[in-house]
Amino acid sequence: MVAWRRRLKPAADPGSSSCPSPCTSGSGQPSADGARLRLLRTALLLAAATIVWNVVEAGISVTAGAAADSVALLGFGLDSLIETASGVVVAWRVLIELRGGDAGRVERVERATSRTAGGLLMLLAAIVLAEALRHLLGYGGETRQSPVGLAVTAISVLVMPFLGRAKLRLARALDSRTLRADAFETITCAWLSLTTLTGLGLYAAFGWPWADPVAALILVPLIFREGLEGWRGQCGCHEIE
Repeated sequence: MVAWRRRLKPAADPGSSSCPSPCTSGSGQPSADGARLRLLRTALLLAAATIVWNVVEAGISVTAGAAADSVALLGFGLDSLIETASGVVVAWRVLIELRGGDAGRVERVERATSRTAGGLLMLLAAIVLAEALRHLLGYGGETRQSPVGLAVTAISVLVMPFLGRAKLRLARALDSRTLRADAFETITCAWLSLTTLTGLGLYAAFGWPWADPVAALILVPLIFREGLEGWRGQCGCHEIE
């Protein structure tokens, strides 16, 4: 992920008056800077909301998935932990710019964090694949119904698309590839929620034992692709624009 680009300030006219012009704020700073600060604060709030929700979502999903022996629900919960890490990176990045920090140092750390998160996602995809195949081949335990899992994934299906689109609008306004990558992860989470909810719903409605591991298998390429893009330092922006 690359550093956020600062907007260049126009050079001052030596012959201009010292009085604030209509395009400046009362503090003498260009109004564009004030608008960017407001956008950055909004981005920080969204990152905080992402962190809080994903911590709750991961805790509930992993606990419910273990209780129900649901591979799809466990994979969904573990993916939420990765998204939490992404939210932390975005929040830290926004705070650095708000405090006027060194953008070069931020870029180096972001690249390293992106590769780490990408590697964890690819590892997660391999684990989910192995567990799903184990259940399909009859070596896993019997999946049980999970009303809690149904509830948390249903809420995520409703919330995540709006949160992802809000992040994407901010990313465009701030010209931020970091925030675009985070928006992509949030939108991917919405698809993971829908897939997991479908698998749990089919099992609850019809008792199909293969519905949960098949739903987990559908998650694997989505998780792996997201991890590969993170490992390569890509944001997947072309997928959501």
